[in-house]
Amino acid sequence: MSTATIGTAVPRVEGIDKLTGRARYAADFHPEGMAYGYGVYSTISRGRVVSIDTEQAQQMPGVIEIFHHDNFPELHRSPASFPEENMVDELRTPFEDDVVHYAGQFVAFVVAETFEQARNAAYRVRVDYDAESAAATLADGRARGTTEANRNERGDADAGFSSAEVTVDATYTTPVETHNPMELHATTAYWRDGRLVVHESTQGVIFARNTLAKNFDLDPSQIEIHADFIGSGFGGKLWLWPHCLATCAASRELGRPVQFMLPRQYMFTTSGHRPETSQHLRLGATRQGVLTSIMHESINSTSSINTFVEACGGSTASLYACDNLRVTHATAVVDRGTPTPMRAPGAGVGLFALESAMDELAIALDMDPLALRRKNFTEVDPDGGKPFSSNHMLECYDRAAERFGWADRDPAIGSMRDGDEILGWGLAACNWDAMRNPCDARVTLRPDGSATVHCATQDIGTGTYTIIAQTAADTLGIDIDRVHVAIGDSTFPHGQISGGSWATASILPAVIGACKAASDRLIEYAVKDGAPMAGANGDDLIYEAGVVKNGQGDQASAKAILKPLSLPSAVGDFHSDGATEPGYSYGSFGVHFVEIGWAPDIARLRARRVVSAVDAGAIINDRTARNQVEGAIVMGLGSALFEATEYDERTARPVNNNYAEYLVPVNADMPDLDVILLDHPDYKLNELGARGIGEIGLTGIQAAVANAVHHATGKRIRDLPIMLDKLMETS
Repeated sequence: MSTATIGTAVPRVEGIDKLTGRARYAADFHPEGMAYGYGVYSTISRGRVVSIDTEQAQQMPGVIEIFHHDNFPELHRSPASFPEENMVDELRTPFEDDVVHYAGQFVAFVVAETFEQARNAAYRVRVDYDAESAAATLADGRARGTTEANRNERGDADAGFSSAEVTVDATYTTPVETHNPMELHATTAYWRDGRLVVHESTQGVIFARNTLAKNFDLDPSQIEIHADFIGSGFGGKLWLWPHCLATCAASRELGRPVQFMLPRQYMFTTSGHRPETSQHLRLGATRQGVLTSIMHESINSTSSINTFVEACGGSTASLYACDNLRVTHATAVVDRGTPTPMRAPGAGVGLFALESAMDELAIALDMDPLALRRKNFTEVDPDGGKPFSSNHMLECYDRAAERFGWADRDPAIGSMRDGDEILGWGLAACNWDAMRNPCDARVTLRPDGSATVHCATQDIGTGTYTIIAQTAADTLGIDIDRVHVAIGDSTFPHGQISGGSWATASILPAVIGACKAASDRLIEYAVKDGAPMAGANGDDLIYEAGVVKNGQGDQASAKAILKPLSLPSAVGDFHSDGATEPGYSYGSFGVHFVEIGWAPDIARLRARRVVSAVDAGAIINDRTARNQVEGAIVMGLGSALFEATEYDERTARPVNNNYAEYLVPVNADMPDLDVILLDHPDYKLNELGARGIGEIGLTGIQAAVANAVHHATGKRIRDLPIMLDKLMETS
């Protein structure tokens, strides 16, 4: 295989389309005769709809129809099965009854000729409720009772803790975080000859197709989902939400296209979030720092509609060598919409607790925090006993520590300064599972020497278009400019969702296989009667750099082979079964070093610099991979220092459901980011040795910030985000 582009910082092949505005997103499609939908949302968090008065709204200009629970077609529920690829987080269909489960729930859907007319009419719909008291916080939900979801145990964690020479026993909490991608959720739907066509902002066109097939009792072949471009999703666009079903149903009822875009404020209620967590960590160790017990018990908020488990301890079970471990996950019902995966689900908040506790343990041991982590490093996954397929965590420690200058750290609290700022240095390890799933691809070789790759996956802004093009170009030995990538269409060969950091590892083996199948097909054509190498033995021919060759120095281009046969192309299909080499545990590993600056005189806390080293297998594109890690770090900084969805404890309604009050990092908050990518291929996972990289950059970063804050201030902040009021408290 040529290495002309693999591993290099190839510019994004879709970049020009985005810069010029040619790239079209779900709300950029306007079929002829399209109407617009706008929601009416519940103003209570728990209770029932007593009555809906639509008389005034119905008489407003442009209004076509107003749907609600007394005026809506019956839909079927999806089984919400991940193996069947029809996963949903809200089992109930829109308007299936009069019960209200959360504030912001759809209670009516106005369709009008223009967006403005639909919105104005929605404001005139009067809804009366019978409200009940609502659980607004995780504490409220816990008062109702908790349900254990699962547990993972090995050895005797209680005995290991009670016999430990040094222990840490602490509780850490994280708030609700809301997905806030730049592109709002949007659906454009229409029906044509019994087929449903949907332009959807989704991270999974196949899952969306299969879900709607269940909702409308159709064969999946009767549905087309298109997602040419997505303005990111962070997990909030993995599964379909009620607005998509409502839009599709309204289009069928009215016999015309309908478009809907979810307003920003209702992305805080009806399209998922990272749930609130409370995590009890107990660590035991010898005086030398050898872990003797890890107990990580977490509780997260969920909804009354579906149970969602935030697997906070998933990474805990495998990160460090320890014979005695107990990890449990439990849920408590609150009156909010159902949570959903958010970038690095589980580990994103779980490692805040674990790695903060490891820092506390290091202090109790009077031991360097990096030395403690080194001492408990393991090459064998303690959660199952299998060796890791590839684990270069120690190299991550070495390279990032040297780049950061960790050896110069003075461990005394508040001892390091730069001008008026007190400096804090902290670190945290990070990890994420490495996964691979089945995937199909089709490659078409054309007479002009170009190639087209088809796959029903999608690019959510991470660079999937580009790495597919790189892989095809290198496998075929042609220039990347000759490769066209066609994705984001459910009618293409089966593709994977864009989530979980498994897209790259799953898709690229299928692309390689399809490239080889297409070149083999070209060889088959080359020996047919009338073709340039008619009568030759196909086994004696090879495909190389866009041409078919024999051992005598003869060669024929795709055009020379296909034209005399009157064939338009040579097509190769390939199914990658997603199998990995058995007997190994698969994961990615890394570490973050963070420097914060604390200026107590003016109460200013800022992240000054971050050095991260990541071992995520082979790096397909240095630029897009680095962008992924940097973006994840920034999200982690947002979680550590800014982000929290706040709820009115009286009503359970979100009160900061906008960009003005839901704080996220902006350019002025950016530290100096230095990302080290190790680039050690993991060939046991796939033939490219590539693992996913989208999640790992977020895991651990919150703890690194919290540990740095403690080093600067002496305050151990166990409740995210780390806001100034927590630093200014005297107790």
